[in-house]
Amino acid sequence: MTLCYLDAFSGISGDMLVGALADAGAAPEALAAALASLETGASISFEKVTRRGIAATKFVVSHPGGHSHRHLSAILRMIDRAALADRVKQSASSVFRRLGAVEAEIHSVPVEKVHFHEVGAVDSILDIVGACLAFELLGIERIVSSPVNLGSGTVDTEHGTLPAPAPATAALLTGRPVYSSGPAFELTTPTGAALCSTLAADFGDLPPMAVSRIGYGAGARDFAEQANVLRVLIGQTTGAAEATSVSVLEANIDDSSPQVLAYTMERLLEAGALDVTLQPLEMKKGRPGSLLRVIARPEDREALVSMVFAETSTLGLRIYAAERRVQARRWVEVETPQGKVRMKVSAAGAYAPEYEDCRRLALASGVALKQIIAEANFAYLKNSR
Repeated sequence: MTLCYLDAFSGISGDMLVGALADAGAAPEALAAALASLETGASISFEKVTRRGIAATKFVVSHPGGHSHRHLSAILRMIDRAALADRVKQSASSVFRRLGAVEAEIHSVPVEKVHFHEVGAVDSILDIVGACLAFELLGIERIVSSPVNLGSGTVDTEHGTLPAPAPATAALLTGRPVYSSGPAFELTTPTGAALCSTLAADFGDLPPMAVSRIGYGAGARDFAEQANVLRVLIGQTTGAAEATSVSVLEANIDDSSPQVLAYTMERLLEAGALDVTLQPLEMKKGRPGSLLRVIARPEDREALVSMVFAETSTLGLRIYAAERRVQARRWVEVETPQGKVRMKVSAAGAYAPEYEDCRRLALASGVALKQIIAEANFAYLKNSR
């Protein structure tokens, strides 16, 4: 699978993304020809620039007059009429629909009455469609984004001066991992936030991949503190052991009942925790207690923190980052005398029957669980010879 990783260490905007993808190999001539079919009256160009010594590509849109305001329906019609592949039309339309829903909620108006202002300007239309088109030209099948640097300070909009991130940017990235670092400027725009939040399948560290292309897209400013570029890494996914960052949540609890703690573990797992454990402790004053430990994806951390506080008596949590290694694995189905059991098989050859399958067969047949587990292991070994 061809994967594109968005390294948004200095934020992301629509023009930075188009520039980065062109820098990675999306043909500028093909982009210009297809974008011309939108009939915006604008012209585009790609300039080679440097940001803190890094060579990058700047996507430039030139058009007469000021920014125009459009309704969502008008923008969708422009996209539908253009000479674009169906997948490009679908992706670009999805980005604009997401923007429309967010703007409608922020301004408390029906989506059909939303004027897109900055987002509906010609340059932003070309940014969004251009990015979706560039992904298609590069054959990208999956997009993953790093945590997004939002920047800080203020941003000037048609509604006046607002804090950065702008309200639309903050709403679009709700539930995604974000942070603020570097110069006090708006580093992530609503257009950039809409693109990555709509198109990225996941957010986190660089996934296992064989990198074949790297591109840098330049932002408008050249900061002293950092290179104002968006980096994209493109390549093929691999079967290598996965190394990902996780958040570990811990609490020492000495005044919650076992029933409450068991229920909390179930709730946490249902809410997306990667693992939940309880460890007996001897706490201060000789009190018996439990160490509740939760392993979570960074994007799920705050929701799981809230759940721990809501469901247990703890008044505090320890939170720290850790690295999690996960081997590539596959499922193999085997036949036992009691029925089918799925076997989890690692890239290194380790194997184990799926507990829930064995438990289900044990309850249905009356055969001991340990016997069904043994039969599943025997069936797998027999079939793998």
